[in-house]
This record gives sequence, structure tokens and C-alpha cells, in this order.
Amino acid sequence: MANHLDTDAGSELFSNYEAELKLVQADLNQKLDQVEELSGEERKSAVRGAQRALEEAKELLDQMNLEKANIPTSSRSKANQKYRNAQTDIDTMSRKLKTLTAQSSDRKALFGDRYTDDPDSRDAALEQRQQLLSGTDRLGRSSQRLRDSQRVALETEAIGANTLADLHQQRNVIEHTHQNLQQSEGYVDRSVKTLRGMARR
Repeated sequence: MANHLDTDAGSELFSNYEAELKLVQADLNQKLDQVEELSGEERKSAVRGAQRALEEAKELLDQMNLEKANIPTSSRSKANQKYRNAQTDIDTMSRKLKTLTAQSSDRKALFGDRYTDDPDSRDAALEQRQQLLSGTDRLGRSSQRLRDSQRVALETEAIGANTLADLHQQRNVIEHTHQNLQQSEGYVDRSVKTLRGMARR
């Protein structure tokens, strides 16, 4: 009973992370396509957005890897395959982003300050604000995943406590039954002795 419920909890979290990762992958693909089509400051902004999406995807991939441990061996092979497929997709996207980022750097080297897209204080403040918001979002997602893991641990602990209580109750029933059996055997022995005494008369 405990293993079954624990397995359901682990499988549910793995599936939730997998579904969330698919959404992030779709968003990352869209941002990568935008990077290829844009130029200037818009391209730089799209690159930063793709980098944030890639970081989120890697975090979800790490969570999927952790949750595999909560899935029994009989069902873990399918989860391992899903994890490897997702890992391959993320690696491919990461390489594509690196290539696009390198292309942006090459353009800057070629055109110099003409490709820096108004590098004034407003741009720097905007970039710092975006980085701060991105860090806050990642912290919030990590906190939620930690709460999910704690919930699974508490559910598992509660299941273990219930199982121990059931076993203790079953032990009491067995001991009571054993006592009744011994008592019944005593009654039978006395009855046999009485019958033998009556037969001798």
C-alpha cells in the first residue's frame, strides 16, 4: 500500500515536470526562431529571453532526474527514456543558442559600436531589471519544486506511520487469537479428563 501511493506521488511529479518542460521547450524554440529573424537590440533581447528559457528547461530536467528515484524499477525504464529524449532536445537547443550568440558577437566585432544598439544607461538599467526579474522567477519556481518534494516526503512519512499502526493492530489481533486458542485447548483437556473419569465409573 505504501509503495503504491509513494509511486503514484513520484510518477505524478515526474509527469508534471515533463509537461512543464514541454511548454518551456516550445517557448524556447519560438525564441530561437525570433533570434534568427531579428537584429540589433531586439535580437539581443531575444537572446536573453532564450537564455532564461534554457535555464528554466535545465532546472526542470534536473527535477525530472531527481524524481526518477521515486519511480519503481519496473516502471523506471520508460521514465529514463523520456528523460534521455528531453536531455537530447535541450542539448540541441543549447548548441543552437550558442551558435546564434556567437553570430551576434561576430557581427559586433565586424561593425563595432554600430552594432551595440544605443548602449546607454537606460539599456543597462533595463537589462539589470530583466535579470532581477528572471532571478526572482527562478527562485519562485525552485521554491515551488522544493515544496512539492517536501509534500511527497510528508505523504510518504504518513503512509509509513499508517502502515506501522496497521501492523501493530494486526499483531494485537494475532496475540488475542493465540490466547483464545490456548484457553480453548485447556477447556478441551479438562473435558477429556472428565469424560475419562466418567468412563472408569
